[in-house]
Amino acid sequence: MLRFTGVAGVAAAFSSSLAACGGPASTNATGDTAESITAVIGYGNNQTWDPLQTASAFSMAAILHSYESLVEGDPITREPYAGLAKELPADVSGTSLRFELRDGAKWHDGKPVTADDVVFTYARALDPEENVLVRTFLTPWLTEVRKIDEKTVEFVLAQPFPYALQRLQTVKICPKHVFEGKWDAAVSGTVVGSGPYKVVEQAPLSHTRFEQFADYNGPRPAVYKSMLWNSIVEASPRVAKISGARPAAQIVENIPPANADQLAKDGRTVEFADGGNNLWLMFNTTHAPFDNKLVRQALHHAVDRDKMIQVGLKGKGTAGTSFINPKLPVSQEADNDLGYDPDKAKSLLGQAGITNLSVTLSTTNTTLVADCVNVIKEGWDAIGVTTTLDTQDTKALFSKLDGGFDFQVVATTQNAEQFGNDPDLLIRYYYAGAGVVPKYAKWSGPDQAKLIGLLDEAAAETDEGNRESLTKQVLDMLADQAVVYPLVFTQLGTAWDQKTLSGVRAQGYPGINLNQAKPGSGA
Repeated sequence: MLRFTGVAGVAAAFSSSLAACGGPASTNATGDTAESITAVIGYGNNQTWDPLQTASAFSMAAILHSYESLVEGDPITREPYAGLAKELPADVSGTSLRFELRDGAKWHDGKPVTADDVVFTYARALDPEENVLVRTFLTPWLTEVRKIDEKTVEFVLAQPFPYALQRLQTVKICPKHVFEGKWDAAVSGTVVGSGPYKVVEQAPLSHTRFEQFADYNGPRPAVYKSMLWNSIVEASPRVAKISGARPAAQIVENIPPANADQLAKDGRTVEFADGGNNLWLMFNTTHAPFDNKLVRQALHHAVDRDKMIQVGLKGKGTAGTSFINPKLPVSQEADNDLGYDPDKAKSLLGQAGITNLSVTLSTTNTTLVADCVNVIKEGWDAIGVTTTLDTQDTKALFSKLDGGFDFQVVATTQNAEQFGNDPDLLIRYYYAGAGVVPKYAKWSGPDQAKLIGLLDEAAAETDEGNRESLTKQVLDMLADQAVVYPLVFTQLGTAWDQKTLSGVRAQGYPGINLNQAKPGSGA
């Protein structure tokens, strides 16, 4: 199993129907619900469905409709509200939090949700041997989760943690009776949650089908009796599904900026949102000369980010002047500007004693990356760095990385905002735990230890001003070291047919959230 990206060869394990799934779904309104909806997700549904491990855009979006956390959050603001918990604790400033489960909560197989399920889930989430992805967001502040009675649990904190209610949103509670000793089933597509929708069919690289969970009694019940989500990675056929007078889908995400005007002329609502989606460079710090920060900085300075935004992103992007998107409220601009300066790039290479450098740039083949990597190559070639592009699909690249591939530099996209939007999470996702820096870039030593120490110090700081100051030091270090660092942040586009769908918002991270959707005016 691929520990970070969660890519897995699961086609044989999926229970799937290969029946054709074309044509528009009915959205005829029946009171506050509609019969069904068809959506298109611009990512594959063939990666892991393990709720504690996945970073798959498709799986994560689906899991938000099928599983619940004790604490849920608004998909845009992350403002917390009670999910599986009956209510939120009144005081979160101490080192103990208690949660009572919602009365009558059930799993999709009809069995009741219990405190044992919560303890089971968090025991795995905190286990250093398992080292699942969500553990990155729980250390060092959470020590353990204890059962008080059949419906009550206590969270024991190592320290007060200001983002506790936001962070608990990352851990979807899983049924012990289904997954104990059987996590391979979750990897390969078995979904048994307590959320408003049940997954009833998986067809890898084709579609996932949902049905309303009749016994759901939580705060956001299913709007549709059924949902069909198509997986279409290529841009043209994805856009075609939402085009024309009678679109085959009611909502499509990952809309390329170049298609926005035509879709608007077709009568679609098209919105773009800023968030955590970014195109970054990752350097193999065990592979000279990329262990030298001056070389890493030089290769950043050689890239014309404004050109990348205009040519590759059609204006829908922001230069990476900080590790966190400057358009987000929690961002602070880094002191070390890695912006376009080819003369400085040459100077830094000279200071590092590097001449006749040749680089193999390994990239993924998604539309966004493909539209931008030529700008990187042009910039590097222009300062005398011979650049070879090695392009492959996301699953293939990360399979190689998980197998120990001795890469030089990687360019691809990721988005920590799938998990949350506080600065601690947005940094830890890459630089701590099972993130890409410790796993693939292999960065270690005094500077790495100092960075994590500052991050931990900021996380324990209860004074907001002091915490912001410590976070600024972290952001400055990230720009100085540039082990993994964004070139540009990209806006993400979503299009929907307002005649059949309302109550949705474009997200600054992949996927869609239909838990508050409503039939449109023409439904």
